[in-house]
Amino acid sequence: MQQRHTDIAVLGAGSAGLSAWHAAKKHTNDVVLIEAGDYGTTCARVGCMPSKLLIAAAEAAQRARSASTFGVNVSAIEVDGKAVMARVKNERDRFVGNVLNSMKRIPESQRLRGHARFVQPHTLQIDDHTQLTANAIVIATGSRPTWPGMLEPAGDRLIVNDDVFEWDTLPESVAVFGPGVIGLELGQALSRLGVRTRMFGVGGAIGPLQSEKVRQTADEVFNREFYLDADAEVKHIEYQGDSVAITFIERDSGRELTETFDYVLAATGRRPNVDQLDIENAELALNERGVPNFNRFTLQCVNADNSESHIFIAGDANQAVPLLHEAIIEGQIAARNAANLENVQVGRRNVPLSVVFTEPQMAMVGENRATLEARYGGCDCIAEGGMSFDDQGRATVMGENHGYMALFAEHGSGQFLGAELLGPRVEHIAHLLAWALEQKLTVSEMLAMPFYHPVLEEGLRTGLRDLNANLKQGPAVSERCMECGPGD
Repeated sequence: MQQRHTDIAVLGAGSAGLSAWHAAKKHTNDVVLIEAGDYGTTCARVGCMPSKLLIAAAEAAQRARSASTFGVNVSAIEVDGKAVMARVKNERDRFVGNVLNSMKRIPESQRLRGHARFVQPHTLQIDDHTQLTANAIVIATGSRPTWPGMLEPAGDRLIVNDDVFEWDTLPESVAVFGPGVIGLELGQALSRLGVRTRMFGVGGAIGPLQSEKVRQTADEVFNREFYLDADAEVKHIEYQGDSVAITFIERDSGRELTETFDYVLAATGRRPNVDQLDIENAELALNERGVPNFNRFTLQCVNADNSESHIFIAGDANQAVPLLHEAIIEGQIAARNAANLENVQVGRRNVPLSVVFTEPQMAMVGENRATLEARYGGCDCIAEGGMSFDDQGRATVMGENHGYMALFAEHGSGQFLGAELLGPRVEHIAHLLAWALEQKLTVSEMLAMPFYHPVLEEGLRTGLRDLNANLKQGPAVSERCMECGPGD
């Protein structure tokens, strides 16, 4: 068995791990990248990119289907499932190939293949071929899909999002469990491509939405396209050879129905890949899910004795903000600090920003209202404004006039605090709002910005005007809010 020593060991060659390796190389040449699975990153192989390829195909079918709205008659719409999946896989493989090419730039001597486990806090065992001792370690092992035991009766008809992108053609029917980001994106795409789709959830949540007004609007809009019960009552799941029978209570009629599906797609969450690291040997403080406790701004883990560790954790492995751009930033912060254990520094974190690529799209900017109210001690310091896309000019022109945006600001200061968006192409509006939040702009300063006509952003101006009208401003209000402000 080989015995090695390195300054920094990075566990995982996904987005966070690759980012960490490149960042660490700026400080030391002695960095080892360890990967147990296939190279290629979750985003390129089974995440962001292949899902958007499937969504793009679905949007093309939907545009053709709705062309008659504009007086354009399409004689027939035929979805070639084999052609759809061939393009998805071909383009997916190209994205993965780009990542693999970037891996070649990492010297072979600094790459180790195999499954790493902690032997001691500074020592890792990689399969049965190498024992590696490191001054500092970055855990960037990502996450994997998980599902509740109630879905197990589906047998080999139970799939996760990874499996969808290995199909050679589209199935006739799919039951989707979990109307979160992955479930909604894939479920709507499959429905638009002609796959009979029903979607079941627990507790009523739809995507990342927290605003009840936005959530209700989403429920109405998505149910116009496919069956969605965000708080479903599923009675029974039975494996029937090459299909699955699901018995459930239909949301509107209250009738008990049994339908069969080719597949059951579990989109019920992801589990951080730390449970197979023998993490207990790292002597870290763990939370109730077995994930190391860590500082969000330094990514430094906490030892069991509450001291600061030489171990850092980044990306999906820590489950804090499971988004690609956040994983890259976290990898950079973790690596910088791993290389400077005597001078660990807080890394800059951007404001929260997430987008769901359904149609209409969903987006979250900043923290939701409930979190904001908790941060301000429960006092009435948060103003809310809103705007419906139902009558928005440009949205109506495009035939996409459905959705709602909720906007939040602080009474007194008038500072913009965040938003929940459901509407056409709100990925772009979300970026404008994230930039405004990053710059700590007030609502009045945002309204002073230019708005062209006719564009969707005019709807944002309408929402900001409503928010501004609901703001209570002035020194007395500001002082009251400061008395029960953040941290109290």
